[in-house]
Amino acid sequence: MGGGDVFLLDMGEPVRIADLARHMTRLSGFVEKNVDNPEGDIEIQYTGLRPGEKLYEELLIGDNVSETHHPLIYRAVEESSDWGILTQGIERILLSIEHHDYDKARGIMVDFVSGFTPDSILVDWLCQPSAKKVGDKKSHQLETA
Repeated sequence: MGGGDVFLLDMGEPVRIADLARHMTRLSGFVEKNVDNPEGDIEIQYTGLRPGEKLYEELLIGDNVSETHHPLIYRAVEESSDWGILTQGIERILLSIEHHDYDKARGIMVDFVSGFTPDSILVDWLCQPSAKKVGDKKSHQLETA
């Protein structure tokens, strides 16, 4: 093993976020608010995915994983880039962002990062505020295409 290695830890079985939320609610001394218990303290709400959010985390781009001396630690052999090429790519991305050309920045990422495939439209969350009027119970969200 040398410098720059990527290590993966075997974290065991996946945990559903809803189950984790319920467990954390109980451990904090609160009661879940639901149909069976409308007087509970904390309600779990399902809001859906926003653009760019994922249902699972992809840890590796490739499948090149090997064992180490520890049974729960693995070593991933990932692609690496020349430092000069990496610096040029980052400079091109930053220049595109400076000129507010986010499509170009994304295109550079697609060309530059092996295996990167965007799965949603570009959304600028800073320019897409969720405004709430004083005295108005409804929240209005502006959307851009």
